[in-house]
Amino acid sequence: MTEEIKRWVLQAQEDLEVAKFLFDGKKYKQASFFCQQAVEKGLKAVLLKKKRTLIKIHDLVKLAQLVDIDVGYMPDCEKLTVVYVDTRYPDTLNNIYSQKETALDLGRAMRILQWVEKNI
Repeated sequence: MTEEIKRWVLQAQEDLEVAKFLFDGKKYKQASFFCQQAVEKGLKAVLLKKKRTLIKIHDLVKLAQLVDIDVGYMPDCEKLTVVYVDTRYPDTLNNIYSQKETALDLGRAMRILQWVEKNI
């Protein structure tokens, strides 16, 4: 694994830890955002390994397609892609990021990052 790929994997792991910390602090919208960020960075690490290039997109579905992720992960990627925009602006309804929904986002991120670890 190259140093650059290691940096992307480490950042993905750190973002997941931040998501867990925010979840424990009941900052659900922000925790979901960091779930999306963790997955984005993990998928970009795999993209670097497979294609030796990066692209500046935040669409997890497109990234997942580029790295040939198993189709079973696509619903998780779809759910987390929406989080990137929805969590960043104050006009988003905070109640859609409940403890329950954010716990689901954490599970989604952890599942995808396990796939990333196996494919690095």
